[in-house]
Amino acid sequence: MGNPVGWFEIYVQNISRAKKFYESVLSVKLDELKMPNLEMWTFPMNHEGSGAPGAIVKMEGCPSGGNSTIVYFLCEDCAVEENKASTHGGEIFKEKCSIGEHGFISLVKDTEGNMIGLHSMK
Repeated sequence: MGNPVGWFEIYVQNISRAKKFYESVLSVKLDELKMPNLEMWTFPMNHEGSGAPGAIVKMEGCPSGGNSTIVYFLCEDCAVEENKASTHGGEIFKEKCSIGEHGFISLVKDTEGNMIGLHSMK
């Protein structure tokens, strides 16, 4: 069995600001996925690889923030993306710290108030 997470969505209020934030912090290009009644931009997807695909979404009735779910993005060194988050309008919530043999994490808030995690092995 592969990874159990099949998809994630991060709800936002300002899609263009959130898109710029994630593209800048993670050095990726988000792609528009045309959907009725909502705006959706997906993170890069490789259906043959591991990990879960996902998107930022603006949908009426789904406010951003709240932080009931945290998505962790894989990084080479999470301190790098942590600093990028701060530079691009986000906020560092928890600086890079060790989680023992499982590597390191940082927690940051995006421009929409959503808490996201950054994970690396170094």
